[in-house]
Amino acid sequence: MKKRIYMDYSATTPCDSVVVKAMLPYFSDKFGNASTLYSFGKEARAAIEQSREKVANAIGANTEEIVFTSSGTESNNTVLKGIAYMNEDKGDHIITTSIEHHSVVEPCKFLEKQGFKLTYLPVDKYGLVDPEDIKKAITPKTLLVSIIYGNNEIGTIQPIKEIGKIVKESGIYFHTDAVQALGHIPVNVNISGIDFLSASAHKFYGPKGIGILYIRKGSKITPLMHGGGQEKKKRASTENVPAIVGLGIAVEIAIKSMDDEMNRIKVLRDKFVSGVLNNIENVKLNGHPTDRLPNNVNFSIKGIEGEAIILRLDMEGISASTGSACSSYRLEPSHVLLAIGVQRDLAQGSIRFSLGKYTKDEDIDYVLKVLPDVVAKLRSISPLY
Repeated sequence: MKKRIYMDYSATTPCDSVVVKAMLPYFSDKFGNASTLYSFGKEARAAIEQSREKVANAIGANTEEIVFTSSGTESNNTVLKGIAYMNEDKGDHIITTSIEHHSVVEPCKFLEKQGFKLTYLPVDKYGLVDPEDIKKAITPKTLLVSIIYGNNEIGTIQPIKEIGKIVKESGIYFHTDAVQALGHIPVNVNISGIDFLSASAHKFYGPKGIGILYIRKGSKITPLMHGGGQEKKKRASTENVPAIVGLGIAVEIAIKSMDDEMNRIKVLRDKFVSGVLNNIENVKLNGHPTDRLPNNVNFSIKGIEGEAIILRLDMEGISASTGSACSSYRLEPSHVLLAIGVQRDLAQGSIRFSLGKYTKDEDIDYVLKVLPDVVAKLRSISPLY
């Protein structure tokens, strides 16, 4: 049987066996609707609140500030649209960056069509936004600043604490998409002055279909979902109890093991980066060399297309991606890579490897053995090289 190496943990992670075990009773034995008043419902409600407390503890929040959604995408949409619609009598301006995830970019484009004004701030060659640019962009009509915490494609970590201080001094709301950050690096909403935070369980070994939305107490927002009064009227819909339970266990495990796992993954990541750069010519590492997510590696490889590399690697049992899983079927170059100044032809030859808690040293060795041959073969038939 061919060796299988998974190196796309930024796209999704396998659900931890401890998480699956914790979820199972809530599919059958403890199946109650948490909105009901009898014992089955109370049992489900207690489980939800336990998970809410675990999430709150993970990010330095209060339990009443945590809302469960279906995904990071829903959380991002809720903040952007909810703030815009709740406060349109006060302003019509939102500030973000040119390297946001599609679940921020697309709602922003939608709001522009509704008459809202958007500022897309540039970033430097490493993908960092200048906090001073944010300060200069703020106007009396600005409602919200939304900045991704750690970029899903190139891994660059933004100076969130510094940004939060600037936004707080201006008296407006600050949102961060922390989908790639939570569970992998320390995140604290109070230290960083964050008013809204989005995250998703399947990025830290929890189940798919369950997300987190942190809403700072006192913040006014229009719900995206209307219906029943669930989640303190912030998000209508019968709660997904098994997934919420799984999320709580997953975030608890991630926080407890974070320091050791960060250090372990960084060692493997740095070994992989140096191995590729020293053994394959005309390769560029994208993103900040040090201020990046511990598990993220993004290369641009001259002369060949990323999709071709992915397919050849898959034949060798290696799973990687060309960037965001949400745009893996698009043929145009990554907007993130173009924003950091990567030329279009080089951006087409980009590939993201992301490591996780099941990545072993021998996995890195195997990929370092296979990748140079794959690149050489593709370059030998490429009209671009």
